[in-house]
Amino acid sequence: QVQPVESGGGLVQAGGSLRLSCEVSGINFNHYTMAWYRQAPGKQRELVARIGSGDITDYADSVKGRFTISRDNAKVTVYLQMNNLKPEDTGVYYCKPVVLDSWGQGTQVTVSS
Repeated sequence: QVQPVESGGGLVQAGGSLRLSCEVSGINFNHYTMAWYRQAPGKQRELVARIGSGDITDYADSVKGRFTISRDNAKVTVYLQMNNLKPEDTGVYYCKPVVLDSWGQGTQVTVSS
């Protein structure tokens, strides 16, 4: 059973940084494209960033130049380094393999102005 476990969220002031982590058990991790998603209050869940098995990455326009996704296959973990955070980055952040419908509990990120 695929089980993403997200961590690293918190409350930060605008301009600050956070690093999210997501450990994913139950799959052959290094074979999957992994992604981070977020859901802001009252809005639909959106794709933030993804990383392929060959470490090719892409990002939502709203986070380009501020967020960096990376992975450590030995630790079955995907990371999201978030710099220069803005209030509009507030939301619950989730990670999962792109092709699987396996959602974890997420981690809350709150950015104050």
